[in-house]
Amino acid sequence: MTTQPRRIGGAELEVIVADITTLSVDAIVNAANSSLLGGGGVDGAIHRAAGPDLVAECRMLHGCKTGDAKITKGYRLRAAHVIHTVGPVWNGGTLSEDELLASCYRRSVELCARHELTSVAFPAISTGIFRFPADRAADIAVRTTIEGLAGAPSVARVIFCCFSEPSARLHEVALERHAGPCA
Repeated sequence: MTTQPRRIGGAELEVIVADITTLSVDAIVNAANSSLLGGGGVDGAIHRAAGPDLVAECRMLHGCKTGDAKITKGYRLRAAHVIHTVGPVWNGGTLSEDELLASCYRRSVELCARHELTSVAFPAISTGIFRFPADRAADIAVRTTIEGLAGAPSVARVIFCCFSEPSARLHEVALERHAGPCA
């Protein structure tokens, strides 16, 4: 599934189903754990594809707090950079999970702006082993990213790179809700 891109200000936003490690963009976002040293899911796949230099640079970052983000080089990836962000573990929604997830997207877009990146791809942060409800996460991802683009004029392309068709459909519904239907 690949959707028609939607234009929001100066940026095009689209939803695709793909392996995020194969994308040629300025940055891919890694749904990392707090150590930043690799793990399962997207995190493990990114570390494997980037090679050992990524973990060496991540060691120098001394971890990352939930809701924050840090940037590294992409090494063997097609992406020039990796933005590592630590999403919240779902605990029923009573421990600021929504705000922490929104912060992951906001901080990632801020790093894109600070480094004048033009293209970024996001996975569905926290929806795997962290068990964040996928529909809720998709809505937060799209809404927060669109809000963040106002302060990131360099960003011309945003990809919501989903691992599955159901996740892509949820992101497409959220994109239509927050950006309107395709022209």
